[in-house]
Amino acid sequence: MGIQNKLCSLCHIYLPIILLSLGIHVALASDTIFTGQSLTGNQTLTSQGGTFELGFFKPGNSAYYYLGIWYKQVPVPTVVWVANREEPLLNTSSELQLSEDGNLVLLNQFKIPIWSTNSSSSTPNSIVAVLLDTGNLALRDGSNSSEIIWQSFEHPTDTWLPHGSLGMNKVTGKVQVLSSWINQENPSPGLFTEVINKDGAGEFYLVWNRTQIYWRSGIWNGQIFPNVAEMTPSYFFKFSYVSNEKENYFTYTVDDSSVLTRYVVEYGQGKQFMWVNDTQKWLLLFSRPNDPCDANSICGSFGTCNKKILPICECLYGFEPSSPKDWNLSDWSGGCVRKTSLQCGHEDGFLKMPDMYMPTQNLTVGSAKECESACIRNCSCSAYSYGGGCSIWSGGLQNLKQLSLGDNNGTVIYIRLATSDLPTFKGKNKKVLTIVIVVASVCSLALLGIILLLIWSKRLVGPSSAVQGSLVPYKYKDLQIVTNNFSAKLGAGCFGSVFKGELSDSSPIAVKMLEGFRQGEKEFRAEVSTLGTVQHVNLVRLRGFCSEGTKRLLVYDHMPFGSLDIHLFGKNSKTLEWKMRYQIALGTARGLAYLHEECRNCIIHCDIKPENILLDVGFCPKVADFGLAKLFGHDFSRVLTTVRGTRGYLAPEWISGVAITSKADVYSYGMMLFEIMSGRRNLDLAKDGKFDFFPTTVASRLNNHEEVISLLDSKLEGNFDEDQVTRACNIACWCIQEGEMNRPSMGYVVQVLEGVIEVGIPPVPLYLQNLVDNLGRERDDMECSGESSLVTE
Repeated sequence: MGIQNKLCSLCHIYLPIILLSLGIHVALASDTIFTGQSLTGNQTLTSQGGTFELGFFKPGNSAYYYLGIWYKQVPVPTVVWVANREEPLLNTSSELQLSEDGNLVLLNQFKIPIWSTNSSSSTPNSIVAVLLDTGNLALRDGSNSSEIIWQSFEHPTDTWLPHGSLGMNKVTGKVQVLSSWINQENPSPGLFTEVINKDGAGEFYLVWNRTQIYWRSGIWNGQIFPNVAEMTPSYFFKFSYVSNEKENYFTYTVDDSSVLTRYVVEYGQGKQFMWVNDTQKWLLLFSRPNDPCDANSICGSFGTCNKKILPICECLYGFEPSSPKDWNLSDWSGGCVRKTSLQCGHEDGFLKMPDMYMPTQNLTVGSAKECESACIRNCSCSAYSYGGGCSIWSGGLQNLKQLSLGDNNGTVIYIRLATSDLPTFKGKNKKVLTIVIVVASVCSLALLGIILLLIWSKRLVGPSSAVQGSLVPYKYKDLQIVTNNFSAKLGAGCFGSVFKGELSDSSPIAVKMLEGFRQGEKEFRAEVSTLGTVQHVNLVRLRGFCSEGTKRLLVYDHMPFGSLDIHLFGKNSKTLEWKMRYQIALGTARGLAYLHEECRNCIIHCDIKPENILLDVGFCPKVADFGLAKLFGHDFSRVLTTVRGTRGYLAPEWISGVAITSKADVYSYGMMLFEIMSGRRNLDLAKDGKFDFFPTTVASRLNNHEEVISLLDSKLEGNFDEDQVTRACNIACWCIQEGEMNRPSMGYVVQVLEGVIEVGIPPVPLYLQNLVDNLGRERDDMECSGESSLVTE
């Protein structure tokens, strides 16, 4: 019997340790720890809804253990909070206990406290520790659950969860900071942090090494941060800013509790992710700064950053990682070291590095040769460049960025290396080297002569300079790679087919292969350059382009929630609530108003329909395919002879042959607004073989409020805002008036939908019934068939 007791005792001690070493956790029945209770070994707490789990974990191949919180139902290990970031545990015999003074205390294997909540309460005996379904670990009064004594949300690590706050306590001066992990196996605070402006201006900073600000969110305007337009209020996300005498902080919530999302600081960027069950992956919603290479000193000294490759950091030629182990864990902050020390003098040479970028340090010298000499004479000089002026750099080179070939911001930098590290032949091969150089020079001159001859004879059309601005000029073969040779087709539209791709940083893209293109190289680049400057939260962002001979492609952001028609008319689609529909209608109107009224030159879309309204993960609408009608060579200063658009959305002027203006888009928008409200196509074939045109029904019933309400999508089950319905019906009927002078501008439509302007009941457009009759007899040759040009899977 004594032996059995000893065996049971040993099992009690070692079994949890063995299970945890195998990655196996044993969840307790409760989400709560009471006074005197503890958590040890492989035991965990699970939140009431099963979303989060608290326990001990070992990150990656680390030898250490930590106490943390992670998503329980997500198969990809995702830790959102760590208690002992800077005090790792050597084994699993550690213990988390709720002490009699009402504090959570973490004891190591020697029963020495290494972490505590350090809170105080007048009723310590009634304190309980609870893991909530928000991911918040809270100490609260057991008799009064609303009284929070301490909570992990006030002590975030690298992750900001919905309902959590990020700000500062004005009374105590304590600031909540998000700080990156050092690497994938070490959750200790890294070099990159995000913190609120302590002056109460209502903005965030990303800071390197706690000292240098390298990115700002811009000051909160009540809805979004200027530099994070993706944070616009949406069906899923609601952001708010609180500022009073005691505190100022930001918080955000998610309406749908089934949506798992998190904001995390990693690799120098602030990133918002959402879990997608279909792909079993975390989807990146946005990141700031956009370019990971803009994070300060992301690659350390003598490391160069290139966002188009993975990993993004690599050492300069003649250098190697200072810590290969850290580099393998994506911690590049230690930078690179020279393979061979400098001799300081004429024993050193320079390696030419084209298309590089780094901050300049100007020196007044007369020529490139003098610039090189100035660097040679200075033993601490690491590199120089000369382009209209001399720049030299001393010490470790930081923030080196490898740019795309031909980027106007790039320059040639000469890196100082020991002669033995320069890429040249040595010793006996010098004679061979001389011969090779002579032969190569002769061949180069001959090839140059042929190229100049071909250019002169206009038989060779080479790529012109890169488009100005932020657009990326892609090579066709690179787009072949990121789209897996254009294998995942998303859809086809008026202007070509679209394929799904993924960049090296895992950013999903949609690549449109233009078909039937008429413009020349120069005109194409000019128009694409213009489109690249058109940016709005309700427009699909153009990332870049490709122009190689007859191959013309455009690269856009990929919209994972697809196009509006799928959600309105799809048989298996989830019903769009009225609140979401109205948001989509208003956002689309804002996007069109921007194109018509705020761009330098008015951009007419020409094909507004649900297929061309894409939805991001927050159901924020994005107008797609804008500017392509102009890109394909239409001259809007005269009457258009080629009909573009889709039957059911075409304004009368397309048929009558009068000049097309932005009011054609207004008409199409009005038609689409009817479909948003009804959840059905405007133009349906009735049982008697005649067309049933929904807009005529609405227009004829505007004077009867109850009849109008009865026309709404039945799937809404009466859940709608009557004032919004009235505004939407009235403005939709104004939009589809026959005469374009009688239609409002899109800016006016926005004001009506926002409730700023009241609009009266419009006249019934009598021409519509004739149009219905004609459409019943016409062929479908005017329709631009196919799905949205950027439809997603």
